[in-house]
Amino acid sequence: MGMPVRVVLYADTEAEARRAAAAAFARVEALEQIFSDYRAGSEVSRLSARAQEWVPVSGELFALTRRAIEIARLTDGAFDPTVGPLVSLWREARRSKTLPPDATIESARARVGWPLVDLDEHRLAIRLKAEGMRLDFGGIAKGYILQEALRAAAAAGVTRALLEAGGDIVVGDPPPERDGWRIDAQASDKAFADQAGRLRNMAIATSGPTAQFVEIDGVRYSHVIDPRRGLGLTHDVVARVIAADGATADALATAATVLGPDGLQRIKERFPAAVVSLSTK
Repeated sequence: MGMPVRVVLYADTEAEARRAAAAAFARVEALEQIFSDYRAGSEVSRLSARAQEWVPVSGELFALTRRAIEIARLTDGAFDPTVGPLVSLWREARRSKTLPPDATIESARARVGWPLVDLDEHRLAIRLKAEGMRLDFGGIAKGYILQEALRAAAAAGVTRALLEAGGDIVVGDPPPERDGWRIDAQASDKAFADQAGRLRNMAIATSGPTAQFVEIDGVRYSHVIDPRRGLGLTHDVVARVIAADGATADALATAATVLGPDGLQRIKERFPAAVVSLSTK
């Protein structure tokens, strides 16, 4: 997904650690071939190229799309995996240092919206109902891929592991003689920081203004897109989420960044098992 992946393992022998790390990285590579929209030949790119058709897909793509649609519904579209057309506009704006015309934004928004995705579980098929739709899993795939890589390491015999990429972290069993992994959640509230400091078999994700932004006419537009407005965020909210799995933590961090403080209670009510902290950059 365009960023380095780090794996930390505790094993009885170096050989065991190397086998587990190799299994984890192999799983990362396999899933990137499914979810990366930067790869023209990836499965998600091929699906987007066949909008308005029913397309048979892999179990991984179907499962993550279904989870992404569920989270989109529960966050009222603050997180939305169909945001691809708007992401394309942001990337072009970043290159040209110019905002797209309003009509162009509105045209892209007409091709964005989670209700435009049909799922057929019996046939394991997906249909994007509007021409020009494009799925973008940038707000959920990192967490999902790391979680799957953690499972691969465990299947190879190593359960004491931490995997990290681009602000997302998933952890398994804690290191020897510790009650959890020590994750430094800077600028978060005390309750969140305390839980992050003893994390085990959980995931933590951070979303907000980063090095990925574009400044146009004195306004900084984040790479995090508000699907409802069609533009990158201009506020400085940083969201941190602890959840039971990487995909949920990743997607909720994106949604919480979009919604900001006004939407925090809504997320807590709809995802009571998640721990969310907001701060300003």
